[in-house]
Amino acid sequence: MEIKSAKFIKGVVGTDKILTDDIPQIAFIGRSNVGKSSVINSLVKSNTLVKTGKKPGKTTEINFFMINNKMYFVDLPGYGFAHGGQAQIEKIRNLIIWYLTESGARPRLVVLILDIKAGMTDFDLDMIDILRQQDINYIIVANKADKLNQKETSKEIAKIKFNSKEEDIILYSATDKSRPKVILDRILI
Repeated sequence: MEIKSAKFIKGVVGTDKILTDDIPQIAFIGRSNVGKSSVINSLVKSNTLVKTGKKPGKTTEINFFMINNKMYFVDLPGYGFAHGGQAQIEKIRNLIIWYLTESGARPRLVVLILDIKAGMTDFDLDMIDILRQQDINYIIVANKADKLNQKETSKEIAKIKFNSKEEDIILYSATDKSRPKVILDRILI
């Protein structure tokens, strides 16, 4: 299956009908600056659907995008950095946890995006724990694979596998136009 249409629907910061409207949701999470927006844009073959910025921490809402008129891609704010300091970081973290645990939303799958160069952070490990506790299916995508050589890539993937206790890590580069199928085959219904 491929993506033929994608459009922004709305951003939410609290209770909203869209969270529980029975349209399947694929949620994208990751710390700030891992290239989450670029990954989503690469999947939908657009450079402008999800806004990307030079400075991390700009997104503060849960953004819903209608895909093929049958599912949502849900772009959660990046965690770990925010304009406004520690209070804003905690607010965003709480919003993400609320979405995953209390909002009534039940994502069909969560795509956890990492920067392969940075590896796993404590925030990433916290998110994995929450996903496991909530029994939410997830995949881990190691983005920015184009930034490392083969030896460095193997070393970083081994570290991610060890830290996450997961064997299936998807190596990805949002700039490689041939790679979206690798993720789309796993997430499209």
